[in-house]
Amino acid sequence: MLVHRNLLALWLLLLLHVSGSAARFNLFAHKKNPVPREGDVRLFGGGVADGRVEVYHEGQWGTVCDDGWDLAEARVVCRQLRFPGARSVVIGKDYGTAPGPIWLDDLKCQGTENYVSTCAFKSWGTTDCSHKEDVGVICESSGSNATDGNSTYSLDHSISLSDERGQIFDSGSGCDFSISVMTATGNTEEDGTPEMASTTVCAHKAILSQFPLFNASEGTAGITVDISPACQPNFSSFIRYIYTRKMEVTYSSVQCLHWLASKFGVKQLMEDTGRLFTQILPEDASFHTQVSLYEYAVETGDIVLQENCIQYLAWNYQNLTSSPAWTQLSVQLLGALLLRSDLVVPDEYFLLWNVESWIREKGASISSEAQVDLLKRIRFPMIPAEELYNLEPNSSLYATHEAMYQKNLLKAFQFNVLLFSNLKSNPKFDKDDDDYRPRIYTAEPWSTTMTRTQNRRMHYNQYDRYNQYNQYNQFNQYNPSSKVITTPVHNSLIFKNNKIQWEANVFNNQQECSNRGVRCESFPSARLAPQSSLTEWRHILFRNRLLLMCQGTYIFQVQDFKNNMAVNGSRVPAYPCPDDQYTHQFVVRPEYV
Repeated sequence: MLVHRNLLALWLLLLLHVSGSAARFNLFAHKKNPVPREGDVRLFGGGVADGRVEVYHEGQWGTVCDDGWDLAEARVVCRQLRFPGARSVVIGKDYGTAPGPIWLDDLKCQGTENYVSTCAFKSWGTTDCSHKEDVGVICESSGSNATDGNSTYSLDHSISLSDERGQIFDSGSGCDFSISVMTATGNTEEDGTPEMASTTVCAHKAILSQFPLFNASEGTAGITVDISPACQPNFSSFIRYIYTRKMEVTYSSVQCLHWLASKFGVKQLMEDTGRLFTQILPEDASFHTQVSLYEYAVETGDIVLQENCIQYLAWNYQNLTSSPAWTQLSVQLLGALLLRSDLVVPDEYFLLWNVESWIREKGASISSEAQVDLLKRIRFPMIPAEELYNLEPNSSLYATHEAMYQKNLLKAFQFNVLLFSNLKSNPKFDKDDDDYRPRIYTAEPWSTTMTRTQNRRMHYNQYDRYNQYNQYNQFNQYNPSSKVITTPVHNSLIFKNNKIQWEANVFNNQQECSNRGVRCESFPSARLAPQSSLTEWRHILFRNRLLLMCQGTYIFQVQDFKNNMAVNGSRVPAYPCPDDQYTHQFVVRPEYV
């Protein structure tokens, strides 16, 4: 599993261009414009973070001669491609046909340059080399020790299908449907049009007719498919999967296969390859990958992948707001996040302030109607009462959307000073309105963390108001000590002086559980129990949550509590956390019912 995770991280570093409107994303290079620019470099024909070095000059991709190459030159190539470093230089490897010229020879770099074209070299196109001397490099990837991008993940949906179907495809015997695969070489013809390379795959209508998007009808002899150079080597394997329902997926091919599956309606393959994407979501602290992957999921219609992406963004919302990707969010994505009750934020006022800041940053590019639609998704009744009184003078958009703010402030004030039973007499009141439901609020007094430390003492931090994560310390294990916190019965103002004490525990073994009279099914187990009876508050239900934070940097799992014990139904974390190094954060969530 750890190898798979490492390889998934490696896979992120390959800039995959898919045809049509599919998203293009990479952990380090976040360019949505597929048109190459003068001096750009790329790695071609390799596995994941390696390949033949090619440079774009005068509208054409060309290679680089290996004369004099060492790690200094390789570092510049990898730096320009936004990889963290270079592993090695590759000389004499066959990366396939190189149709372009040899642009650079006798390249001499200091190793500190940001662009290959700023290093010393003979003039463009001046060389005494042949393409047998084209140089390649292997770049390092972030957070991975894996060196082999060819490790595989086996998919097998064959059930009772015969392997002979694969043999029929391999032989081409009796094929009656031709698929012309067109791939842009990256070069241009004399008339300025893109140069295209063509390969042909011969298949059988009887097999492909199961998927209507191939248009393998009785009167059709074949189709033409435009795909990217990165996906071209995987197309034949994709067609063979349709015959056999079996495939070995490499982590450098997973997006191509997912895109092909979505393009031709092969839903089972799309779902299985889509699941692999969730393993790499925590790898990008800039959040460009997560945002781009969500957009890609929308474009390809992968509902499960959409949910996985937006769930991760919701759980790690505060980190997202301080990331480089924050201002690049679409109105649609931010709106989708604001609809969620599993959004993890310090409190609702922080969320309002944050959305206002995003709108100001966008300026005139966001219409007034879109601004109001976003602001309406703020749950004003959940804003702390003391912040409601200060909202008008502190809000930068109050004057612009005064009517909307006044309406929602009135709603919030009523909620804070009236019992739910009194509100029900108002014909405009809807008890099922999401505005009256809490999100996952982590500011005081609603949350506390319990962090593992090397000296085996519990380290407690009451959650700082707008500090998303407490500092993480390496650990041996939890000490069975407990933490008692005090919260109001509810966050509305009328309950301000009604308090409940809660005891938070993390148990490491069955004896510790037995000492508290509880049964634990796995370890460590978390418990959050009230220290007094809740029957007095029969109209309030506590839907508490346990957040698991990986190394204090991101939330990888959110668990419910049942009978005061944290419950993880799947037993499998939603997102990976290396070495299970995590922090427990307990969140009290009262809700009117």
